[in-house]
Amino acid sequence: MHKHIIYQLLPRLFGNANTTNKFYGSIKENGCGKFNDIDDNALSQIKAMGFTHVWYTGAIEHATMTDYSAYGIKPDDPDVVKGRAGSPYAIKDYYDVAPDLAVDVSKRMVEFEELINRTHAANLKVLIDFVPNHVARTYQSDVKPDDVRDFGADDDTSQAFNPVNDFYYIPGQAFTVPQGYEPGGPELQSQLKDGRFDEYPAKGTGDDVFTASPSINNWFETIKLNYGVDFNGGYHMHFEPVPPLWHKMLHILSYWAGKGIDGFRCDMVEYVPMEFWAWLIPQLKAKYPDLIFIGEAYQTHQYGNYLFNGQFDYLYDKVGLYDAIKRLVRNEQGGSSWQINAVWNNDCRGFDERMLRFMENHDEQRIASPYFAGDALLAIPGMIITATLNCGPVMVYFGQEVGEPATGASGFSGDDGRTTIFDYWGVPEHQKWLNNGKYDGALLSESQKQLRNFYSRLLNLCTNYEAISQGKFYELMMANEHNEGFSDKVYFYLRYTGNERILVAVNFNRHEQSVRVNLPFDLLGEIGCMGPVTFTDLLTDQKLHTVEIGEGVRLNLPAAGGMILQF
Repeated sequence: MHKHIIYQLLPRLFGNANTTNKFYGSIKENGCGKFNDIDDNALSQIKAMGFTHVWYTGAIEHATMTDYSAYGIKPDDPDVVKGRAGSPYAIKDYYDVAPDLAVDVSKRMVEFEELINRTHAANLKVLIDFVPNHVARTYQSDVKPDDVRDFGADDDTSQAFNPVNDFYYIPGQAFTVPQGYEPGGPELQSQLKDGRFDEYPAKGTGDDVFTASPSINNWFETIKLNYGVDFNGGYHMHFEPVPPLWHKMLHILSYWAGKGIDGFRCDMVEYVPMEFWAWLIPQLKAKYPDLIFIGEAYQTHQYGNYLFNGQFDYLYDKVGLYDAIKRLVRNEQGGSSWQINAVWNNDCRGFDERMLRFMENHDEQRIASPYFAGDALLAIPGMIITATLNCGPVMVYFGQEVGEPATGASGFSGDDGRTTIFDYWGVPEHQKWLNNGKYDGALLSESQKQLRNFYSRLLNLCTNYEAISQGKFYELMMANEHNEGFSDKVYFYLRYTGNERILVAVNFNRHEQSVRVNLPFDLLGEIGCMGPVTFTDLLTDQKLHTVEIGEGVRLNLPAAGGMILQF
């Protein structure tokens, strides 16, 4: 069992060296990263940091305001596109990749296939998005295989719901664009907006809104896919015979798995019936046994259902560990390391090793933004726990490792501490590492180099030490809560196998904390440890000695820091 260490990047942003960053700028003005930018050098640098997988976010073709009609791609109506570049979660063609990401648009799929091959040659695996719940309002596949029918092509549009329809309808009513939407921003609004989008009858909207006139706060740029659930007057399931949409989705994922994709990060899995996943995943794994499925999920009481019945390999741990650690890093009132206990002990009990841990992703605020911590170094204790608490996967979002703060509004994406997924944009601190495609970090500050070095050491030891990648877990809070120096802003645990023992100790306090950590006698007996012990901090190579391990070890934990002590 290997620990998966995932690097999430948007090709649109990752290789873009353009620093213009004009508000609502076009692809010509602000530039756009390409598949080809992610070259052998970039991939070897990613691999050297300890990563095992790269999640290429936004690779599949999605609706955009950029016109590719010269290449036989029908333009999208800006009234139903969010941002100049468009949302990667408004898929326009499930059998194609985004033309924005190709140097030669007519060879876009070849360029993506070459990226898959390069990634594999670097000994990294490839993840892409699967967005099962909704598609762009302008969905139309122009490269689908001949035997494939487009979503909705055979629908009876006179019925609000029919189990064999792909979409939901509002019969007799035309879709109306939400009032107040300014596609492309105020400057471009007159050019881009006529306030109309020709859709009759109107289709149900992606966030389960079944009206012809969704609001500007709905996912109005998307249409909800019908898995056989009738929402009228409740939640009525029509799964026998299997709805046509299920077969279409199986074909789509088989198509991508056939291209060498190693796994799928599945968007908003709780919006799609669990029975679909239970039907889909085993069929794909029968043919591609190593495929992994990661589900974006938020309802803790349903985790077991999606893992054991739905057959997901891993689920997001956002409402558990992420939220608990964010409170501690932000030094919020009510933030306590006992809340970390509650995650593995309650919400994830029995399957903690199947939770994907992270401190950043495209949906969440950047650590270095004032909305989160304001300083990337404050996340060190949280990142140590995120990476080493269990054997399950850990994910890092590109730019996190250099303290990207996502400052300012970029267009459709406002100033909210997130790097835009809607706009053409350069990512300034990441661009210092990018260094015009050299990927050598030459423009980084000393503190950014230190931060990157921390991430590199942490992630590499996650794969190099079996105690972390596959060892047991023993929590040491209860055994130490009455010791001097203990507070609810420190956290300790042991990860161990028959061959290795690693003591993890972190300090969320903004000041150094001196504390004695005792290992209970039953644990010392199990790991066969007595007498004098030398500890080595795997993050700094610092050595500590204790004369009698049975009497514990005194640690001076750095402010907002931690130790990973092998002994």
